[in-house]
Amino acid sequence: MTIPNRNEVSEDLKWDLTRVFPNDEAWEREYDNVANDIQDLARLKTTLAKSGKNLYEGITEILEVERRLEKVYVYATMSSDVDTNDKHYLGYVAKAQKLATQMSAATAFVDPEILAIPKEKLEEFKQDEPRLNQYAHRLEMVTSKRPHTLSSEQEKLVADASDAMGVSANTFNVLTNSDMEYGFTLDENGEMVQLSDGLYSLLIQSQDRKVRESAFHTLYDSYAQFESTLASTLSGKVKAHNYNAKVHKFDSARQAALSDNGVPTIVYDTLIKQVNSHLNLLHRYVALRKRILGLNDLQMYDMYVPLTGKPSLSYNFEQAKAEAKEALAPLGEDYLKHVDYIFNNRVIDVVESKGKVTGAYSGGSYDTDPYELLNWQDDVDNLYTLVHETGHSVHSWYTRNTQPYVYGDYPIFVAEIASTTNENILTEYFLDHITDPKTRAFILNHYLDSFKGTLFRQTQFAEFEQFIHEADAQGQPLTADILDKFYGNLNQRYYGDSVERGGDIAMEWSRIPHFYYNFYVYQYATGFAAATALANNIVHGSKEQRDAYINFLKSGSSDYPVEIMKQAGVDMTKPDYLENAFATFEKRLNEFENLIGKF
Repeated sequence: MTIPNRNEVSEDLKWDLTRVFPNDEAWEREYDNVANDIQDLARLKTTLAKSGKNLYEGITEILEVERRLEKVYVYATMSSDVDTNDKHYLGYVAKAQKLATQMSAATAFVDPEILAIPKEKLEEFKQDEPRLNQYAHRLEMVTSKRPHTLSSEQEKLVADASDAMGVSANTFNVLTNSDMEYGFTLDENGEMVQLSDGLYSLLIQSQDRKVRESAFHTLYDSYAQFESTLASTLSGKVKAHNYNAKVHKFDSARQAALSDNGVPTIVYDTLIKQVNSHLNLLHRYVALRKRILGLNDLQMYDMYVPLTGKPSLSYNFEQAKAEAKEALAPLGEDYLKHVDYIFNNRVIDVVESKGKVTGAYSGGSYDTDPYELLNWQDDVDNLYTLVHETGHSVHSWYTRNTQPYVYGDYPIFVAEIASTTNENILTEYFLDHITDPKTRAFILNHYLDSFKGTLFRQTQFAEFEQFIHEADAQGQPLTADILDKFYGNLNQRYYGDSVERGGDIAMEWSRIPHFYYNFYVYQYATGFAAATALANNIVHGSKEQRDAYINFLKSGSSDYPVEIMKQAGVDMTKPDYLENAFATFEKRLNEFENLIGKF
């Protein structure tokens, strides 16, 4: 299997970025214009607190520049993401990042000036200038940060340092996506092929144990060569997180990260507690996997092979689009209209190519299409990825076309709920339509694996993330040996005694980009659990429940995410939604055990 170069990929499988900027020259002109406008923002300093009119006009002008910068930034990053070997667009990314840093520095005075306005005076401003009401929630979020905001000069110093603090993450990205090459491994035909991330995701599911073992060790052999370097890059980013939290007077980097989204730490604590109290379900599933596979020594590379044999469901991209639309039909005609646009207007960059970043995402800005990046393989996992990213994209469309720019994005916390709700709707669709025992067992197995990989595994990641930040805060060096030891023990606790101890899995931390995102991964787990309830409401509930969900998609950042979720019917500060998710897992595990015994 040969991975094509970018210029060998068919145009209809590439996203069309000319709708963002018609060409590079247009991008460069706008880059220069935005750079000049950022410099001009300095004249607003010390003016915001003079009157309600000044405050409104100042915020509005800053948001307009930010909006244009966002478009400049996404063109640069998306142009680079499809070929990280292209030095031209790597240069664009560097310039855009520098511009974003300049924007942060130029506007560092805003929050301190707003915070300097006494509460009573701010209320007078709102009465004098009614247009300020459109920024009411934005102002509330700023004033809630009074204990954690520095002086204008100090905030500028921190903002100026953000570019340097991002070097570790950039180094990780370039090293793992561009400079690092995987070795050769056996494919299912017994031939030696060069491993890639996309190919690995297929081979690790192979029914041939030698194939998945070879892929597993080939992957980790590559990371082992750079393990100390990767420990250093991760440590650098953790130090940046801890430094920012400390100077802003937070108790921890975790508290600082969650406060950015207005998420109370009880949500995180409840997740960890509930998952740990239900690890017996994961141990039971892993033990079942060992028994079905007939292995005396279950290894971590045996965790992804479907237990029902070769997948009975596979899709090329065109077939996947058709199936996705059928599955998402309960969301209504208006929702499907936006899905159809995304699927048929070169909004998706589909295939894996050399130098392309791994994985998948939905991106874009307020003034662009909600673009999707995929690395397509013809399997059911990629169908799930397609509906997942489309969940993000339609969420973006609804938000951007309902909310003003100030609220035209949404916290990651609710973003992952929108995407994983789509995944759960797809599972509900399969289970409602498939009667063949073997195919049904495959879907149940896929769901159980998704639950394992999302709710259990991402919470495992969350525990690791909490450890590395706390260890660094206590002065413990994050060497490769320390990271390996903690991660290996954590992995063993999660998967239980049915899995053989030790092995390359202790290095898994070295290849997870999300550990550089600052307490990001827990949201996959909470999102998956909340999505279980929402999907059930959409597929089997009332029109009112579906409409409540669509209204949730339209809410953007117009309220705190936990409050938005309460309006959608899920209270994430309480354990109920997690207990319901585990009950669903156990119910489907029971059915899977019964089905698997019949053939």
